[in-house]
Amino acid sequence: MSEGARERATLSTPKIVFIVVAAAAPLAAIVGSVPLMFSRGNGIGVPAAFICAALTLVLFAFGYAAMARRVVNTGAFYTYIAHGLGKRASVVAAFVAVIAYNAQTVGIIGGFGFFTQLGTKIPWGVAALVAIAFVGVLGYRNVDVSARVLAVLMLLEMALLGLLDIGIIAKHGIHSFPLSSVSPHVVFSAGLPVALLFAFSCFIGFESAALYAEETRNPDRTIPRATYAAITLIGIFYSLTTWAAVGAEGADGINALHQQTSDQIGQLFFDLMKQYVGGWASALMGLMVLTSLVAAILATHNAAARYMFALGRERVLPNRLGRLHVKHLSPHAASLTQTAVNLVIVAVFLIAGLDPYIGLASSMIGFGTTGIVLLQAGAAIAVVAYFKRNGGGHWFRTTLAPSIGAVGLLTAVVLTATHFSVLTNSSSPILNLLPVVYLFAAVAAIWHGAYLKSRRPDIFAGIASNEMRDILLGNKEDQTDAR
Repeated sequence: MSEGARERATLSTPKIVFIVVAAAAPLAAIVGSVPLMFSRGNGIGVPAAFICAALTLVLFAFGYAAMARRVVNTGAFYTYIAHGLGKRASVVAAFVAVIAYNAQTVGIIGGFGFFTQLGTKIPWGVAALVAIAFVGVLGYRNVDVSARVLAVLMLLEMALLGLLDIGIIAKHGIHSFPLSSVSPHVVFSAGLPVALLFAFSCFIGFESAALYAEETRNPDRTIPRATYAAITLIGIFYSLTTWAAVGAEGADGINALHQQTSDQIGQLFFDLMKQYVGGWASALMGLMVLTSLVAAILATHNAAARYMFALGRERVLPNRLGRLHVKHLSPHAASLTQTAVNLVIVAVFLIAGLDPYIGLASSMIGFGTTGIVLLQAGAAIAVVAYFKRNGGGHWFRTTLAPSIGAVGLLTAVVLTATHFSVLTNSSSPILNLLPVVYLFAAVAAIWHGAYLKSRRPDIFAGIASNEMRDILLGNKEDQTDAR
């Protein structure tokens, strides 16, 4: 490994796990999404919905990790789809990825502004701008700085919810985990599709582990381990916490949520924290929801920037996006672009006077979720195609597991598209038709891929190269320009 590579390869498995789990924003997911899952989904069967989602993603991860051992590139899904389904398909994936991760980031920024305004009366626009500036500075620097921040925030929020679990168990004992929550007739009730929809959205972020492959010393071991650890940790955490909440509220209490107002539903975990831990913990939770959202913004910002960096490096997008900072060795140009996108969209919503939660957070997070789950499904199919063509790997990891995972993920895509209004919590046809944007993006990507193949064959041939790590770390700017 060259000296430049050693300087940039600073991320270990634990650090990547911190980044990945923080991207899922566990506290924000529990406080914001789970009450809606209880009220609109399969009620007390929500813990099982998380288990189903986790198992699907673990199956997907077997193939995802097998691919990570063969292909090392910051493009992740984009790169894997190129090696499995071809370069034209990868250009489509690239366009979807850039849109999806940018939407996810902007949506979480809207959520941060909303909850800040709710708790402090600070205008949401001001809070959003502060978050954009803070994350922009960290994203501009080396990702290792971001990893330390994410680690602290993630550990604090998980410790806080751990206290809630302990408080519930201390009072109710084994009854904290009622068997009725895993009864088939409860789990597979009519509300399961909605519950699964929210469950998959709560896992968004685990797949970003592969984006940091070039920033580890042993990506063939680090990335698979980080992916498995992240899914397992998130799955166990969500399942146990929601199960304990069912034990605390009881079936009647959970079932009564669908008759309550949105404000009352949103107070569920604050009330539980106050009852089983103390008022101080409930107040602290209000603060930690904000830090959880900041961690999620930072993680998705890094993911979006790295997709743009990979595409700029290969000149699928403007090549300026593919440059590394001389001192920090960070994808600074892509990071600055991501920050600019955040500012523009937030400014548009501010000028239009739209609601930061319904208008910005719910719609953009739902929109981003749709694209990311679609990418996961495409990557799972690509894994099967790649190993069928190239051989190697165990049949379970490279064929059966990713095939089952692909079916589950495609099902999630259909559920997301057909129940999009539930995710946005809006009746606006403009917001609820947002997934159609991906169809237009796919058409544009197909045209762009055809253009590159016919007019710029040198660029088309270099899409998703597995040799870019050595090129990048050997002579960064000269090599990029030479291509």
